[in-house]
Amino acid sequence: MTQIARESIATELIATEALTKRYPNGVTALSALTVDVEPGIVGLVGANGAGKSTLIKILLGLLPPTSGQVRVLGLDPVADGERVRGRVGYMPEHDCLPPDLVAAEFVTHMARMSGLPRATARERASEALRHVGLYEERYRQIGGYSTGMKQRVKLAQALVHDPDLLLLDEPTNGLDPAGRDAMLALVHRIGTEFGISVVVCSHLLGEVERICDSLVAIDGGKLLRSDRISAMTTTTDVLAVEVGEGTQELAARLASLGFCPRIEGRGLVLPIAGDAMYDIVLDAIADLELPLHRLDQRRHRVADLFREAANV
Repeated sequence: MTQIARESIATELIATEALTKRYPNGVTALSALTVDVEPGIVGLVGANGAGKSTLIKILLGLLPPTSGQVRVLGLDPVADGERVRGRVGYMPEHDCLPPDLVAAEFVTHMARMSGLPRATARERASEALRHVGLYEERYRQIGGYSTGMKQRVKLAQALVHDPDLLLLDEPTNGLDPAGRDAMLALVHRIGTEFGISVVVCSHLLGEVERICDSLVAIDGGKLLRSDRISAMTTTTDVLAVEVGEGTQELAARLASLGFCPRIEGRGLVLPIAGDAMYDIVLDAIADLELPLHRLDQRRHRVADLFREAANV
C-alpha cells in the first residue's frame, strides 16, 4: 500500500483484562481473558467455538463485552468504536460479497465508506486489488469469481483505507492447498512489507506456525498461552526418523543396540543419547539398506498446546 505517515501505534497492539462475554442463552464465549498482544503478525488460534470470532467482534466495537476491559491500538472499542474501525481492516470469514458488483466498484465503495474522497477511493481500490493479485480482473463481477478470488476481494477491501491493523477471520477458508499457500504468502508479505500488523484468526495450526511471529491460543473462551512462535516450537531431546517401509526393521535394530525407539505414525522416535546418536542411526539405516526420508530433532508444535489442555 502507499507508504504514508501513520498514527503512532501503542506498544500493545491489543490488550484485554478479564474480558468476558456471556450470551443471553447462557453460553460463555470468553471467560476472564487477559492478554497483551504486540505488533507483528499474530495468530489467534483455537478450535471452532473457542471464542475467536467473538473476540474479533469485540475488538471492532461491534459487540459489547459482558465485563472486563479491552483496548485496540490504545483505543477503547466500546467507547470509541468508530475510531477503532477507522484504523482497523476486517476480513470476515463468511462469503458476504455482492455478486452483481464488479470488484473495483465494491472496493471503491468500501474506501468511500471509510471516509476517503471519491478520486482517492478509486486510486486506493485499484492499488489494493493490484496488491492482492486481482488488478487484471478488477472489472469482472464478483459473482463470477472463484472462491480464492473472492477471498482476495475481501482482503482488498480490508486493506483499502491503509489501516494500522488487519483482523483476518479464517482467510484460507474454502481454499484448496495451492490457494491456501498463495493466501498465506500474501498475508505474510502484507505483514512484513507494508508496516501493517495482522491478526490471523484460524483453526489450522500449521498455517499459523508458517507465517506468524507470535500466537494467542484460546480454548473454551480461556487463554491457553500467548507467546512468540519461536518459544512455542522449541526443539526437544527426541530424534524423529522416517525410512518408508523398513520402520519395524529399523526399530528392531536400534533396540538391539540398546536404544528405546517407538513407532509413531509413518516413522519412529527415540530419545537422543549423546552426540554420536545421529551417526549410529545413519549406520543402522545404511546397514539395512533402507531409504532415509527424514532424520531430525523433533520440535514442539502449536498443536501440542491443545493436546496438553485436553489431558488436564
